Amino acid sequence: MSSESIFDRGFSLESFSKASDLQKRLIFTILALFVYRIGTYVPLPGLDPAIIDELAKRHLSGGGFLGMFNMFSGGALSRMTVFALNLMPYISSSIIIQLFTMISPTLDALKKEGETGRKKINQYTRYLTIFVAGFQAYGASLYLMNIPGGPVKIGGLFPLIAVPSLICGTMFLVWLGEQITSRGIGNGSSLLIFSGIVAGMPASIANIFEMGRAGALSIFAVTVIFIVAILVILFVVFMERAQRRVAIHYPQRQAMMAQQGKAMDTNHLPLKINSAGVIPPIFAYSLLSLPLMLAGFLHGDRGGIFGDVLNFFSRGGVWFSVLLVAMIMFFSFFYTAVVFNPTETADNLKKAGGFIPGVRPGQATAEYLDYILTRLTTVGALYMSFVCILPDIMQSKFGVHFIFGGTGVLIIVGVTIDTISQIYTHILSHQYRGVLRKVGKKK
Repeated sequence: MSSESIFDRGFSLESFSKASDLQKRLIFTILALFVYRIGTYVPLPGLDPAIIDELAKRHLSGGGFLGMFNMFSGGALSRMTVFALNLMPYISSSIIIQLFTMISPTLDALKKEGETGRKKINQYTRYLTIFVAGFQAYGASLYLMNIPGGPVKIGGLFPLIAVPSLICGTMFLVWLGEQITSRGIGNGSSLLIFSGIVAGMPASIANIFEMGRAGALSIFAVTVIFIVAILVILFVVFMERAQRRVAIHYPQRQAMMAQQGKAMDTNHLPLKINSAGVIPPIFAYSLLSLPLMLAGFLHGDRGGIFGDVLNFFSRGGVWFSVLLVAMIMFFSFFYTAVVFNPTETADNLKKAGGFIPGVRPGQATAEYLDYILTRLTTVGALYMSFVCILPDIMQSKFGVHFIFGGTGVLIIVGVTIDTISQIYTHILSHQYRGVLRKVGKKK
C-alpha cells in the first residue's frame, strides 16, 4: 500500500504564468463561485427574515442532518434563499439513477453506448432532479406554513411562489456546475458544495475563539480542538491518497521492449482504500434522519411514541452512532460493488494479454481482486465511520460543534486533491504542447 503525493512533480510559477488556458479556466471558476455565493443570499419572497433566523438558530445549529444540509448549502437553507435545496436533489437523483443502472437492462445498455448513452442518462437525471426538488420544495413550504406564528406572510400563495423558485434555483446550480466542469477547472458540482462548506468555516472558527475568550472553553480545550482538527485533516489526506497497487504484467509488451533494448516498466492496477467516496455517509445520514424528520413533523414535542423516536434517533446517542457505523459499512460495500466490477476488470486484463503474477487469468484473477477489494473496503468504511462520529465525540466532550470532521472534511479534502491534480494536468499538457511545437519547427 502506498500514499502518493500530488506535489511529487513539483510546481513552477513560471509554468503556471505561461498556461493562459489554465488561467482563463481558473478565472471562470472563481467568477462562477462568486455568482453562487451571491445566490445564497437571495431570499424567497413572502417570508419574514427575523422569524427565519430564529428558526435556523433553533433547528439547524449543532449538527444533525439538517445542519449538514445547511453546511452543504453554504447557509442558504438557514436563510431560506432560492438556493436553499442546493444540489442535494441532483446528488440524490444521480445516486438513484446509478443504482437503477445495475438492475435495469435499458439503462445498463445506455451506459455502454459511450458519449451518446451518457448524455441520455444525464437527461434522465435532470428530469428526476426536477421531481425530487419539487417534492422537497413543496414539503418545505408546507412545513413553514404550518408553523404557528411562522415566517410565511402571504398565506396560501406561498407554495405557488416557493416551489418554482426552489426548483429553478436547484436547476440553475446544476447548469452552473456543468459550466464549471466544461469551461472551468475541477468538478463543478463538487466545487459548489466545497465552497458552501468552506464559507461557513471562518464563522465557526471565530465562534470557538469567542467561547475561549468568554471562558466557556478553556485554553487547553481550544488547543486540543485545533490539534485534533489538524491531525484529522492530515489523516483524511493520507487515507484519500492511499492505494493498494496490484502488479500487472504484459508479456508481449515486455518482450517487444526487451528486443528494442528499452528498460521494462512496471504496470500497476491502483485500488483506492475509499472507492465509494462520500456516498456512504450521505446515504447513512439520509436514512437515519428520515424517522427523526417524520416524528418531528407529526409531533413536535418530546412526549409519547414520537418523543421516543426523537430521543432514540437523536444525533450523538450511542444507538445513533452504532446505526450510523453499520449503515456506512453497508453502503461502502454496496457502492464499491457499483463502481468496481472485479469480473469485468479480470476479463479486460485477459483480453489485453495482462495477468497478475502468481494468479491465473480469468475467474481466479476476479476472486483475487475481490479479496483485496473486500479488505480495502473494510478499512475504508472504518476510517469513514471514525471521521463521521468524531464530531459527536468532540461535542460531547467540549460542548462545541466540531467542524473539522464528518462528511464536510471528506468533501473538502477530496475536492482539493482532485482540483490540484487537474491543475497539474493542465500545466503538464501545456508544457508538452510547447515541446511538440518546438520539435515541429525544428523539423
